[in-house]
Amino acid sequence: MNGPDLWRTAALLALLALGTLWLVLRGTGTRQRIAHRARAGVARSANEYAPSAGAGSVPQRLAKRVATLGEHMPVIDAAHRMKLAARLAGAGFRERRAVSVMAGLKIVGGACLAIGAIVVGGHVPRIGEYFVFRVLMMAGAFIVGMMLPEYALGFLIRRRQKAIAAALPDALDLLVICTNAGNSLVVAVRRVATELNTICPALADEFSVTADELRIGGDSAVALNAMAARIGLASMRALVTTLVQSQQYGTPITQSLRMLSRTERSMQIIALEEKAAKLAPKMTLPMMLFIMPTVALIAAGPAVIRLIAVFHK
Repeated sequence: MNGPDLWRTAALLALLALGTLWLVLRGTGTRQRIAHRARAGVARSANEYAPSAGAGSVPQRLAKRVATLGEHMPVIDAAHRMKLAARLAGAGFRERRAVSVMAGLKIVGGACLAIGAIVVGGHVPRIGEYFVFRVLMMAGAFIVGMMLPEYALGFLIRRRQKAIAAALPDALDLLVICTNAGNSLVVAVRRVATELNTICPALADEFSVTADELRIGGDSAVALNAMAARIGLASMRALVTTLVQSQQYGTPITQSLRMLSRTERSMQIIALEEKAAKLAPKMTLPMMLFIMPTVALIAAGPAVIRLIAVFHK
């Protein structure tokens, strides 16, 4: 079998795989539409606006299709799913099918890059003629495509942590005010979540979830530690430790929160001073590359022009 025949065989296999995937998604989508119509028929008797609300937008329908793909084609085991669910919660995605959507995105990303590698691999000079190279390129592109959602998730987690860390001192000050007013921990956390809703939605969302867990009942230390585990910041762990110890030993919570707020603001000031101190070394290379040649040209340019004119006479 020569090179063109191998290329046609690989393209045919790719088309067959895409056709099978489309048939699977179409079948599952049909069953979902039937179940959705049954649920909408039940809800229609209770609320006349239920059909329009349940229709969903295009991104929602696309997310459902991707989640269905992740459920029918699992690429991660149960332990990895639990770890991935914890990371998704840290990024603010606590939906029931968030793990399935993530698994589906990994498959879709890998498939898209693999198809792109198949298309581009044949046009690579010299080595693109070999079928083994195209297969290796397709496998590498598929692996890279499956890794891209993980990197995107890590970026979202870091950005969310940075926003929470910036708004945490203000939240501590609000907690101090609420506890000084005589509010309980649940009421104080709920009030702070309401006030921070426009300033830092991520921290407000975490406080709202924690307030709901505290209101439901059970051990408050478990709910607070769960919030610290979701956020993953050392400052949040310090806040949770302060609250738990205050509840266990009966120490005044207001003074502890005030001291913690001062510490957080001091740490932010130290971090800003550290960035300011690093600015001068970072500016050295751009100055040498862009500013110093311009200054030298302006300073020495007229003298060089005069010397050239003198030697040409």
